[in-house]
Amino acid sequence: MKTEHELRSLLERIDRRGYPAYKETKGTYQFGGYLLRIDHVQGDPFASPSHVTIEVPGKKAGFPAEYYDRKHRRTALEDHLIRRFRTVSKKYDRAAKGSGKSGTISVCSPGQEILPRSACRIDPQTGTVSYRLEIGFPANGRTINSGELIRILYDFLPVCVRQALFFRDETASELKRVIDLSDDQAFLRQQLDTLGLAAFVAEGAILPRSSGISSLPMKDARPFAAPGSLKVSIDLPHHGPLTGMGIRRGITLIVGGGYHGKSTLLKALELGVYDHIEGDGREFVVTDPTAVKIRSEDGRSVHGTDISLFINDLPDGRDTKSFYTEDASGSTSQAANVAEAVLNGSRLLLIDEDTCATNFMIRDELMQKVIARDQEPITPFLDRIGGLKEKAGVSTILVAGSFGTYFHAADTIIQMDRYEPLDITEKAREAAKDYPLPPRTDKPYSPPTDAKKIRALKDWDLNGRIKTKTLGRDGFMIGHETVELRYLEQLSEAGQCAALAKLLLYAARHHFNGRESVARITEVLSGRLDKEGLDFLFEASFPAVGLTMPRPQEIAACLYRCRFL
Repeated sequence: MKTEHELRSLLERIDRRGYPAYKETKGTYQFGGYLLRIDHVQGDPFASPSHVTIEVPGKKAGFPAEYYDRKHRRTALEDHLIRRFRTVSKKYDRAAKGSGKSGTISVCSPGQEILPRSACRIDPQTGTVSYRLEIGFPANGRTINSGELIRILYDFLPVCVRQALFFRDETASELKRVIDLSDDQAFLRQQLDTLGLAAFVAEGAILPRSSGISSLPMKDARPFAAPGSLKVSIDLPHHGPLTGMGIRRGITLIVGGGYHGKSTLLKALELGVYDHIEGDGREFVVTDPTAVKIRSEDGRSVHGTDISLFINDLPDGRDTKSFYTEDASGSTSQAANVAEAVLNGSRLLLIDEDTCATNFMIRDELMQKVIARDQEPITPFLDRIGGLKEKAGVSTILVAGSFGTYFHAADTIIQMDRYEPLDITEKAREAAKDYPLPPRTDKPYSPPTDAKKIRALKDWDLNGRIKTKTLGRDGFMIGHETVELRYLEQLSEAGQCAALAKLLLYAARHHFNGRESVARITEVLSGRLDKEGLDFLFEASFPAVGLTMPRPQEIAACLYRCRFL
């Protein structure tokens, strides 16, 4: 290991040389109170910035051991340090001048959700903090400008490290609130099963967002108020008593007129699988962590999924127990989405009729009279929702503005009236008596089977370097292939797509053998993520800055949507 003085001498020596001479700086250097590791040096000032890791030993960082002794606390602390470093480093970004990306200090930019990210890792045994960032090594044209890099490494970074990655008395109370909130959120999630709930929305929560393209809370929005019949009180470890609306397991309908808050509530429940930062408004909106948002996806590929629960007896005789198409219709894609979610352990389906295929959801009485049952290969979701609940233990929360027939199946019916939830279960059931359902002749519920096995990718050079490129939250490119994920609405950050690209490449190297099912591969990958975090994905490269932990549900969904598998 070299010292900071040796690095400075090296930088002064290579000043004004050709840009490739920066490669000599790669290595680890001892600075005052921390290590600076240069993991990767960009080949050109216009290329992606260089990768740098700052490592602060636990004794120097000084964070109390009880703040990272449990997984949820450690994630909350890492998230907080990422945000704090970003706040401090903003004023230094591009403060150093030069061509191309010179002077760029690029750090992780998290949203409202609290998630494990590759940008920061705290060792649970020692408390050592590792923080990853990207720095554009400065140049004039393609000539090294060491003076500007010295400013970044010796003037700017030490300030960021001291203010963000060391425990400080002046920020101790803020940090304690972060850890206390994390404890409360973890406790609340544990209570869902104990209380038989699929989700919980605290009174006073702010659900509307400031706009359709912002995840910040809306100013002056109406706080959430729970209806009396659905109120649940939970005594949290730090917050104390908390009252809110408990959505019981089973079948729940959210109804009401347009613009009254139905989809707003469902959107909050979709992202309730994640914890949220203080001030977000949804800190105490929690949903079953396995919940999956189901919608139609016209044009998605379906490779080997068992959709026979919903689709059978096709006119062309195709096998629906292992169905293939490169261009699925709305109903076929939605059938595949439900089957895949159930196969991979989801216990809660979240559905908004606005994004559903109507013929997948219902067949009205008149249509059933005109088109005989043996002429219709689709069994609507209405006829399967009860079997999913009773046979598979899968609950459903459905937003319905026009599917009144679901009143017959629902256990709980919530009306949104000017963003206020009302329990109208008994009223709706009484009204439904005047509209009885026609007799059903469908086959009994039969669980889907995991027919899809992923073969080895013989056309890929898995021992070589395969490039990946993230397309925001819409998906990613791997090699020359594109994986579209835009309809996975519970992906909250582009970093999750970046992680899925790495996971796909890792799985291609180690698990695509024609024998392992998607569910099994997902289980193995999720187990490693849970045990080791994101770092095991860097087996063939330097550590990346921008990866965010995806859920098992999104890992499986990604594997199912790859057209080349």
